[in-house]
Amino acid sequence: MSRVRADVPAPLAGRVVVITRPAGTAAPLSRRVRTLGGEPLALPGLSLRGADDARAAATGLRAALRDDVLVFTSPAAVRFAAKLAPLRTRATVLAVGQGTAHALRRHGIDAIAPSRQDSEGLLAHPSLRELRGRRVALIGAPGGRGLLREQFAARGAELRELHVYRRVAPRLLRRHVDAVAALPKSARVLLSSAEALDNLRALLPPPAWARLCAATAIASSERLAAVARAAGFVRVRIARSAMAADLLAAAAQR
Repeated sequence: MSRVRADVPAPLAGRVVVITRPAGTAAPLSRRVRTLGGEPLALPGLSLRGADDARAAATGLRAALRDDVLVFTSPAAVRFAAKLAPLRTRATVLAVGQGTAHALRRHGIDAIAPSRQDSEGLLAHPSLRELRGRRVALIGAPGGRGLLREQFAARGAELRELHVYRRVAPRLLRRHVDAVAALPKSARVLLSSAEALDNLRALLPPPAWARLCAATAIASSERLAAVARAAGFVRVRIARSAMAADLLAAAAQR
């Protein structure tokens, strides 16, 4: 973890940084915010749960590990899959984003992660351009944009879609609402999921939602920036990626 020199102003000094990552996952990013002089506020936009039928998911995963290509859609997909079965495979493995690739490396898998950290970036990778007759497993959760599913099928893949976890709406407490209602306009809101943003919009009382939108949104992609603007954010800044370092670098800009 990088440390801030005592004689250099902390990049996030006095700045409130709202972390919208799933419930129970904000601690590492909160520590980084504090190291940079900021004040983290965990406001979960999602809650993650295991697959409805863990036995069926484990059976499906063991079969998927014998396919030709595996695509993991998120770090959570890796984490929940690893609870179901050892992640041992000879397949070509791809990850949507560097965070997912890091999670796979912790399980001994050297995954391909294109520099553009979204579905479009993954689909542009040479290994996925021609999939006719290849067995491809898409490992993640129900829902989402569906772009990978559609494009893999269009490219001729024998597609297996495996749901190893599910995303549900979080439970926001009074303390969450009160903290958002007191946000200064100088706050930064880290956004890396359109679904999380939709949940917060539905769950926060209108005055609190308006207060959140008065802050500056730090979006992990151009697509998410457009979603944030449509949701009501006027000030939106686009980070280089959804990686913590890139989100915080964008949040530190004055």
